[in-house]
Amino acid sequence: MPCTVGNPMASGHIGGLARYARTVIFKHVGDTRPYPPHQLTIRDWAGIEPREVQLCQLVTTKSTLDLHTLLADDSTLFGDLFPHVVVWRGNLYLEDGLQRTLRAALQGRTVIHARVIDLSDPKVIIGITEEAA
Repeated sequence: MPCTVGNPMASGHIGGLARYARTVIFKHVGDTRPYPPHQLTIRDWAGIEPREVQLCQLVTTKSTLDLHTLLADDSTLFGDLFPHVVVWRGNLYLEDGLQRTLRAALQGRTVIHARVIDLSDPKVIIGITEEAA
């Protein structure tokens, strides 16, 4: 089910009280990584089991992308096949995989499989690092 943003004061209706909904891709488009550095390596990320994440729950950490990379036939051949998501203070930050995630949105998908780490629990980071080593 897609996430929507409602506006109780939609114009064009008597009194402006009618509701409407519009589909959104991301929760917010950010341009920074507001969470502390986690020091996870590619190998550490590979040890995290992918899980489903709704696109509308994600906050991006980049506000721009390269269209050549987005539209390239081999854009998913390099690096991890699953985007990397960092949970920090209740938000899900898309750290890596913006092109893959946007491609999924352009294909009409509202959910992706991503590797997710929760930085609010230090035991999680320690456990993943030890398991992947």
